[in-house]
Amino acid sequence: MQKARTITSSVKGDGGIRAAPSARPFVHVLADSSDKLSGICSILEQQFIVAGERLDAEAKLSQVPYAIVIRAELRDVDNISAIKKRSARLAKATKRIFVIEQTSHVCVSQAYALGATLVLPGPLNRIKLLAALAEPAEPAADSASRPTQPDNAVETAATAIASMFTAVTMGEPLDVDGTKDAGRKIAERITEHGLSEWLTTVRRHHEGTYQHCLLVTGVAIDFGLSLGVGRADLERLYSAAMFHDIGKAQIPLAILDKPGRLDDVERAMIETHPVAGYDFLKDHEKISPEILDAVRHHHEYLDGSGYPDGLAGGSINDIVRILTISDIFAALIEHRHYKPTMPRNEAYDVLCGMTEKLEKALVASFRDVALSR
Repeated sequence: MQKARTITSSVKGDGGIRAAPSARPFVHVLADSSDKLSGICSILEQQFIVAGERLDAEAKLSQVPYAIVIRAELRDVDNISAIKKRSARLAKATKRIFVIEQTSHVCVSQAYALGATLVLPGPLNRIKLLAALAEPAEPAADSASRPTQPDNAVETAATAIASMFTAVTMGEPLDVDGTKDAGRKIAERITEHGLSEWLTTVRRHHEGTYQHCLLVTGVAIDFGLSLGVGRADLERLYSAAMFHDIGKAQIPLAILDKPGRLDDVERAMIETHPVAGYDFLKDHEKISPEILDAVRHHHEYLDGSGYPDGLAGGSINDIVRILTISDIFAALIEHRHYKPTMPRNEAYDVLCGMTEKLEKALVASFRDVALSR
């Protein structure tokens, strides 16, 4: 019987590679130690062709892999420099997965700034890593008929979100103009290629809080476009969407991305994020009152049952009403490795059932966005 031909990852200190062709997907592994390198390679060898090298070795990647997996300490400037030296080659991989032991916003933000399409924080988890390398099953209605477009808008927006979280956690200046520019690029992308293509691309490449922010922004933009809002209102809408969850930077990732139901203490902590975001942004001269209002009140409901201020009816402005619908819909259709993705028609049915909480006319107008755009 003919033996399968594989690329076997080397776990030698010199980071050498032994290679042979195969039909299985090719994954390249980078790590800052031999132990980390062998740990990743041993997980992947059964399902992928694997090549590996240490970050302190000479770069030897000679072909474009399907995915690159990086496991390194991102608080080490030498590791960051070594990754940056490989940036041109990294950019060509469909998936760039960073496995980081530190469950912190700073390290996650650093990974996205280095070009990650997905970050897996915490202890190395075989199931999560293999799931991340598998293509998510997309509902047929969400499959783009055209080839996936270049992901510049996705990566620009993810980097902008990462920079926002870093600014909050490290007390650094906030790049408001860069964030708004990222929102503008999303608007251009959706105007040209449609919402379904955006949803598919984001869910393929991002996870957790970053995925949610990208989905909300895309949905809010398409909702605004479907309503025929003017350019200025569209800018307010995508800016509000980009900034709306900035307060989550103060909440531990273990709670934000917890698989399963939150307990009462965790839920109470999550519900602090609108005020935290408002407080961080309120004194910034480039943040308008409309954006501040949206950041603070995107979890308010018409019947007064929302938080943090229990607003009701006419106290909730139009941008907030649009953003709230977009936020709920995006949360329902997120792709998570630990649960199936809710189909868009079922997510829309959930919105229709929130009759006392959401504006009926807006929910009705949202139908095409939810189901067919």
